[in-house]
Amino acid sequence: MPAKKVIVSVTNDLATDQRVHKVCVYLHNKGCKVTLVGRRLSNSMPMQRPYKFKRMRLFFSKGALFYAEYNKRLFLYLLFRKVDVLVANDLDTLLANKTAVKFKRNCALVYDSHEYFTEVPELVSRPKIQRVWERIEEKIFPKLDNIYTVNSSIAKLYEEKYQKKIHVVRNMAPQLIEQNSYTKAELGMPLDKKIILVQGAGINIDRGIEELLLAMDFLQGYHLLIIGSGDVVPLLKERAKNRSDVSFIDKKPYDVMMRYTSHADVGVSLDKDTNINYRYSLPNKIFDYIQAGVPILASNVVEVKTIVEKYKIGAITPSHEPSAIAKTVRLIVEEMNKTDLLDNLKTAATELNWEIESKVLDVVYHPLINSNEH
Repeated sequence: MPAKKVIVSVTNDLATDQRVHKVCVYLHNKGCKVTLVGRRLSNSMPMQRPYKFKRMRLFFSKGALFYAEYNKRLFLYLLFRKVDVLVANDLDTLLANKTAVKFKRNCALVYDSHEYFTEVPELVSRPKIQRVWERIEEKIFPKLDNIYTVNSSIAKLYEEKYQKKIHVVRNMAPQLIEQNSYTKAELGMPLDKKIILVQGAGINIDRGIEELLLAMDFLQGYHLLIIGSGDVVPLLKERAKNRSDVSFIDKKPYDVMMRYTSHADVGVSLDKDTNINYRYSLPNKIFDYIQAGVPILASNVVEVKTIVEKYKIGAITPSHEPSAIAKTVRLIVEEMNKTDLLDNLKTAATELNWEIESKVLDVVYHPLINSNEH
């Protein structure tokens, strides 16, 4: 049987999206011919992948015109390709994929929902635009047969709304086999401070990092390291420009980022319960911290709290008050038994990793890539 051709699409610039990369590698390892489609930005990092990829240069970079341009370009790209499986990542690629699949014989459509898209803060604050996306979802979602999402809370919301079976594939990190061979000095990290780390490509509003910056006033002897990108990073840099206890590193390839992660004394995830999407968030950095053996300071959101408390790998801050955040940092770093924390993190790392979690993908993809028809 010839190898199945799979086209995976996403609206971002590909390089830092670990979930999409892991799914592509999974399909590649199953013998599929994979092509990943995204966009190229002015600051896009170079990429080397074991599968093919295409990065589109677009005239528009954000807003309604961007989404319209991207979906039109994506539809035309998909329309003229012979393909067996289309994988749409998030609602902003779904319309092009669903339209294209109508013109193809024996082509399956898989939907990977990375979040509860219609309730992201950027849409909640703009109800007219939110309604447009809701209508797209309401039109297409009931017709889908192959759907998975990032955690059980979001799966339950979709199941209740659309009466569809939703698989759960959490965005776990791969097992970190190689020990960190880079010292703090080699990485330019302070040697005489405890390291508080925030990382990710979505350091945005309502993720608690503004308050974390203020908490540094109560944390002498600590250094805050922020790695990645997001809407509030320029604001954070402006507020921290006269501080010596805060530093920023632009987004890095995953393996480079994890060199820094492994040296942290505490990893932070402070999403606020201000919208449905954040209420049920389970950021992939949680699993990065676990694989790196880093205790976690988290806010009281259900999916993250469940993991932190089940495995006893950190603590939950009682509020987003800077003093409360600082107190919880000190609780983790200075009061909790370090040996117990490291042992618990090792246990969590053996159970919460991509090698185990990706087996759920077999349920979704095996019937699609191992048959002559769908």
